[in-house]
Amino acid sequence: MPTLICGSLAFDTIMVFPDRFKNYILPDQIHILNVCFVNPELRREFGGCAGNIAYNLKLLGGDPLPMGTVGKDFSDYRQRLVALGISDEHILEIPELYSAQCSITTDQDNNQITAFHPGAMGEAHRNSVANANGVSLGIVAPDGKEAMIQHAHDFAAESIPFMFDPGQNLPLFSKDELMTFLDQATWCVMNDYESQLMMNTTGESINTLAQQVDALIVTRGGEGSVVYTDGDEIEIPTVNVDQAIDPTGCGDAYRAGLLLGLEKGWDWQTSGRVGSLIGAIKVQQEGTQNHQFSIDEFAQQYENHFERTLPQSRSSRSAQKF
Repeated sequence: MPTLICGSLAFDTIMVFPDRFKNYILPDQIHILNVCFVNPELRREFGGCAGNIAYNLKLLGGDPLPMGTVGKDFSDYRQRLVALGISDEHILEIPELYSAQCSITTDQDNNQITAFHPGAMGEAHRNSVANANGVSLGIVAPDGKEAMIQHAHDFAAESIPFMFDPGQNLPLFSKDELMTFLDQATWCVMNDYESQLMMNTTGESINTLAQQVDALIVTRGGEGSVVYTDGDEIEIPTVNVDQAIDPTGCGDAYRAGLLLGLEKGWDWQTSGRVGSLIGAIKVQQEGTQNHQFSIDEFAQQYENHFERTLPQSRSSRSAQKF
């Protein structure tokens, strides 16, 4: 049964700044900030949270079903999704608008400055979870604010377990809205900065927030991740890489690993390690959807890094490689 992935579908313009932002930003002059970063490298990539998660989940042998709204410029992206075997049934085109656009500049310390144009994403509330038949679980990832609220409500109304991933949209929500999300969701995933912001906004500790869901997962970049569940804290190790080339989309890759584990009923130790490994594979490639591997290759890397065997994936997909 498919996993419904509610979130943005966007084009990413990714630039690399061959220096460090801190060398050009004066902290005591931040109130009159006027800075230009000259970026010799530029790429245009397919992106957006829903697109990235769907790509990674498909790569892992899962069954993603993205749901989002796009604009009149989406045809190349749509053709690519279909060619990868990812359904576009619930991707609604708004012909008078452009698709969401994200401009990301990364410096030599892997810090990022992002500018985002929501475009058609602002109409994502036009999609309804109830129209997606046969869905076993889902995720509410960053999208239009109204859509995130609606889709979380829809999942709960349909009794479909889902993961809440507020991401960069977390500041849009009030304390009451965030607590409602946690009440509706089965799981929640955030990075360490978002978890701090969540605690500041709600006034609750991480342990109290974790009690609102079956599991609360916090990613910590190069320090791995932690799963808060049933009063326990499960540490998920990171995977060392030779060179971290591009961190964009690593969080989405990690989330795909969690969703695969939920699809298959794996424990958090396994699901978290799958997320950690695919995030490490992604960070060694430019762009959010350019890394490739077969299921067998992934399973071998999993065994090599964690000295344990990955539970059997679907045999029908075991030879698949994008």
